[in-house]
Amino acid sequence: MKRTVDIKIIQLKAQDDGGIPNHPEFPLLVYKNVFQDGDDIPEILNANDWSGEWLGSVHPFHHYHSNTHEVLAVKAGTATLQLGGEQGEQIKAEKGDVIILPAGYGHKKIEASDDYANYGAYPGGVDFDMCYGKAEERPEKVENIKQVPIPEYDPVFGHDGPLFDYWKK
Repeated sequence: MKRTVDIKIIQLKAQDDGGIPNHPEFPLLVYKNVFQDGDDIPEILNANDWSGEWLGSVHPFHHYHSNTHEVLAVKAGTATLQLGGEQGEQIKAEKGDVIILPAGYGHKKIEASDDYANYGAYPGGVDFDMCYGKAEERPEKVENIKQVPIPEYDPVFGHDGPLFDYWKK
């Protein structure tokens, strides 16, 4: 695993588009090329209290989680992800990248290599909800997002990780 000083951090901020609320305060963060061959990604995430991990891919439709933040750690391959809803930015996720999505931030897979796989995990192993940007779910979900606390640990770098330079109340 690379040190924080050796990685590039990209922050994205998308506004509420009327369907996907995104987060009212926190930006989405992309840590580029953090993990290296031989790193035990689930062990690192779990050591920083991001658990409930799964291995797979991002859904090919816009969705978000209103009750928790999420980390996606790319194990293999590449994918184009749209982040922030229909008007959100498209990024290329590559092996070794880490994407930290604040509660409410939309995400969708546009395309991926055949070998693409990412781990997903949540602070404290919270059971995530699935939200689709439907009008009838909106009032409750927008309120849920405001209630999700800042995690105690950066999912990769722990208590003093760069997450806390970007996410502040």
